[in-house]
Amino acid sequence: MAGAAVLLAAPVAHAEVVDVNYQCQTPIGPKGAVSPIDIKGVRSGSGYTLTMSFQKGVSSSPVELGKGAMKPSAVIETGGAESGRIQVSGPANTAAVPANTPIKISDLSGTYTPKKSGKVTFTAGVLTIKALGTTTTCTPKNNPKPSLELDVTGGVPAAQDAPAGGGELPKTGPLDSAAALGTLGGTVLLTGAAGVLWLTRRGQRATG
Repeated sequence: MAGAAVLLAAPVAHAEVVDVNYQCQTPIGPKGAVSPIDIKGVRSGSGYTLTMSFQKGVSSSPVELGKGAMKPSAVIETGGAESGRIQVSGPANTAAVPANTPIKISDLSGTYTPKKSGKVTFTAGVLTIKALGTTTTCTPKNNPKPSLELDVTGGVPAAQDAPAGGGELPKTGPLDSAAALGTLGGTVLLTGAAGVLWLTRRGQRATG
């Protein structure tokens, strides 16, 4: 039964790799490429750490980009129960990118903290590449489907896991009620102990 309860309490998630047709405005003119995009969400405190992965390179440079010369960032569009934009970014390139070669984008990550309840979708948005003092903007042109869907509730993910280090759980309505019940239980317990102590002392006085 306990195992079944854990399964029922786990947040519902659906993810798939989606092909995104990026059309890029570069310093030397328009370029385009299709890259499969994967978005994952991992519970982190009261929210999620989102990771956006590119399975193919996009755009290219007419000159070699040395190590650390290119810095990527992107937007993830949210929809469904909560609409908005989440900024994600990643490290600079760890190896040189040859000229006229599709640029491999590192994994981009950012934080999402739910504010509403329901199913929230996450879709690849605009990609920005900064390199050698220039900026390339790549926009999805094929109206891609969401790469991830999460079921969140009450401003926090549906599952309520105890944080590392023994910290307090995030307080929501149901948890506040549970805390109140716990406090009430403690009060009753203390009152009971006091009552026993009082009766014991009273009995001692009566026999003495």
